[in-house]
Amino acid sequence: GATPQRPYELVVFGASGFTGQFVVEEVARAASSGELRGALRWAVAGRSRTKLQEVLEQAAERLGKAALGPEVGVLLCDVGDPGSLAAMARQTRLVLNCVGPYRFFGEPVVKACVENGASCIDISGEPQFLEGMYLKYNEKAAEKGVYVIGSCGFDSIPADMGVLYTRDKLKGTLTAVESFLNVKSGPEGACIHDGTWKSAVYGLADQDNLKKLRKKIGYAPVPVVGAKLKRRGFVFYSQEFKQYAIPFMGSDVSVVKRSQRYLHTQLQETPVQYGAYVNIGGLGSVVKLMIAGILFLLLVKFSFGRKLLTKYPEFFSAGRFTKKGPTQKQMDETSFTMTFFGEGYSEGQNPENGKPNVKICTQVKGPEPGYVATPIAMVQAALALLEDISYLPKQGGVYSPGAAFSKTKLIERLNSHGVEFSVISQPEV
Repeated sequence: GATPQRPYELVVFGASGFTGQFVVEEVARAASSGELRGALRWAVAGRSRTKLQEVLEQAAERLGKAALGPEVGVLLCDVGDPGSLAAMARQTRLVLNCVGPYRFFGEPVVKACVENGASCIDISGEPQFLEGMYLKYNEKAAEKGVYVIGSCGFDSIPADMGVLYTRDKLKGTLTAVESFLNVKSGPEGACIHDGTWKSAVYGLADQDNLKKLRKKIGYAPVPVVGAKLKRRGFVFYSQEFKQYAIPFMGSDVSVVKRSQRYLHTQLQETPVQYGAYVNIGGLGSVVKLMIAGILFLLLVKFSFGRKLLTKYPEFFSAGRFTKKGPTQKQMDETSFTMTFFGEGYSEGQNPENGKPNVKICTQVKGPEPGYVATPIAMVQAALALLEDISYLPKQGGVYSPGAAFSKTKLIERLNSHGVEFSVISQPEV
């Protein structure tokens, strides 16, 4: 729990930002749900007291309360002021960092947390940031006994925990999984706030540095166990869904790989190969996406191109990213399904020889990904970190979600909050 030295269990940093406001609402919901072991002492942090107060009032209103109690603190803190970040970190066990793009604003928060003995969770989908933090802070975090866990939103909890769920449900040894994401929206359509667009623009511009970073880290290779998973083309027709699919551009594959490497090297578990795809629809969608993609790749290589892309997100993303973000109605009508097709070897079969002889299909379903499922995932990850403490890795460090939470009750927590994991079928081959 909270102590006199650390008055708060968790602080939401960037609480008045576009995503932060939804995270605040989700924390407030959890705090008043009666599901927690004791009263949750928490705070919001950001630059403007007025805005932070407004966000707390808005959260109270949306939960049908007159106000949130006096137990919710307000901390003034600026990502450009290391002293204020250190002061925030000293007052809490855990920081929920909602200030992106993380490649620009993430590291000072991680540094302040690690140096001042607080754990830190973020919702970054930027592999370069996530892996860079591992390189720089893994050992320091272990020394301090704190956990730094990135990608705890829609990127990449459904994928990372979905692979572990699939592995646990297969009777035998899971060796390979492919996931297919479907996002379904209502008549009003769906869109994403341009903060995410900015992260994508700068991320794709910087692919070469990601390769250099990985060389520097010097990851141990993950052995391929079982039949090798074939990589699919840039666009392909998916028989299962009767529509076209493309590789998923997010952080899922890199995050799952880090989890599998950890579980293999530290816990001697059989590593699972993984591919991530997204269904995009019929031929018309393919053509539109190709044009947008080519334009994007041409522009992203030049600084004036990046300026254009970040200045006019709606135009260059064909309306998918907007400066305002989605309306409440758009969010209410949007949902996602991530379907996992796994294969492996039945109990007693050696995966080292022969063809896979068991299959499994599982699913993770949830509400709108960016601003409903992401806060749920982040807050449930936070609660797993605070409450399932004896099931976390023995040592602190910089972890992917699957590595940190594989032994906790995170999947059960998500299941009871609308991000649902289920087995669809388990045919014997």
